[in-house]
Amino acid sequence: MKLFRLFLVMIGLVAINYVAQAQGKITGVALDSVTREPLAFASVFLANTTQGETTTDVGKFEFKRVPPGTYDLVGSYVGYRLGKQSVTVTAGGTQQVTVLLAPTGNQLAEVVVQPEPNKPEEYQEFSKLFLGGSTFSEQCHITNPDDVRVLYDAEDDELSARAKNYAQIENDALGYRLKYYGLEFNYDKGSRSVSYYGQPVFEEMKPRDEAQRKLWEANRLIAYKGSFMHFLRSVYRNRLRTEGFMAQQVRVIINNRYGQTDSLRRMLLERHPDGSNLTKAEKDSLSLWSRSAPIYATLNPAALPIDSIRRASADGKRVYLRFTGELQVTYFGEAPDPKYGKPMSSLGTPPKGTTYPAKRQVSRLRLQGKQAEIQADGSLLNPLDVSNGEYWGFEKIGEFLPFDYTPPTPATGASSSPPTRP
Repeated sequence: MKLFRLFLVMIGLVAINYVAQAQGKITGVALDSVTREPLAFASVFLANTTQGETTTDVGKFEFKRVPPGTYDLVGSYVGYRLGKQSVTVTAGGTQQVTVLLAPTGNQLAEVVVQPEPNKPEEYQEFSKLFLGGSTFSEQCHITNPDDVRVLYDAEDDELSARAKNYAQIENDALGYRLKYYGLEFNYDKGSRSVSYYGQPVFEEMKPRDEAQRKLWEANRLIAYKGSFMHFLRSVYRNRLRTEGFMAQQVRVIINNRYGQTDSLRRMLLERHPDGSNLTKAEKDSLSLWSRSAPIYATLNPAALPIDSIRRASADGKRVYLRFTGELQVTYFGEAPDPKYGKPMSSLGTPPKGTTYPAKRQVSRLRLQGKQAEIQADGSLLNPLDVSNGEYWGFEKIGEFLPFDYTPPTPATGASSSPPTRP
């Protein structure tokens, strides 16, 4: 019996050692970029994760358990600009990093000009677009609104927002406190496109009781299932269908006749600006032309095989998302948020004899180049390589999870189906 127990202990030690070896370490120091003096008690964190540290009195820091991958290591200190450095961590390896932070200048000698207060309607519009309109987004709030500057450019018809140091968001649905450093938010009202970028760090909030802890755990799983991060992890691991996703090719077609029909439509409206004295044929023409567009899309009903959207390097260490045109991605594991407010229908017609389940989320993807590199944690090496829309465009800060989030593993005999969205 003792021998058997010793054997089990040895197995446990091997397993623990394997986990430790599967991770890496980052050590370093934060310095003033001009004087090269160490910065004591500066904040240093890995962007988009829950890993953050405070430097010692001699500016040193250490991240002991970091999964392999490439990260933005960010340093923040009062009176200094953000310092950012890309760091690649390997399994069992240690990376030594020096983070340089540039001072903003002699602030005591400067005349401080207070910006004008945000216009309430512009701030509310920014807040709605940034936090989102989902059930979880309604439980998010920015706790330092005075540090966020919102501006509207009437000439470009664009709303933008920047944050002094960071914007702090508390997500009471997921139990995260989020500090969004270097926020750059833009909303083009003409194209109705929203983009935001920065270096956020997550902090887990303390639940008031066990019931709230379980609720946060369940809500995080809901936010994860079907998310863009879930999709990218599925592509990386070659488990697209197993994880409940289907990818289909969207063909975007340019309507070469649009320019001609649009000029005819304008000419007809110039002759009859109030719509009077139009013949039946002219009314029919206007109705037809109003439905035409410069581009339109068709959907190939067949599911794309994984090899047509996933490419791995020869050594298998790098994985890329690749496709032409646009990609429609459907997730069949969860119903959309009740606040989505749009019919969750796919383009085109499904194959004969096939019906789409009612519980599905449909999103669209477009590559900015030929391909985008995916990391094991479901992040993109360059976040700007892919733009998304429809359901993924609807999900915002309310569903935002750190890249080191790991969904719970169902216990033996327990149901593996995700909880339902409230």
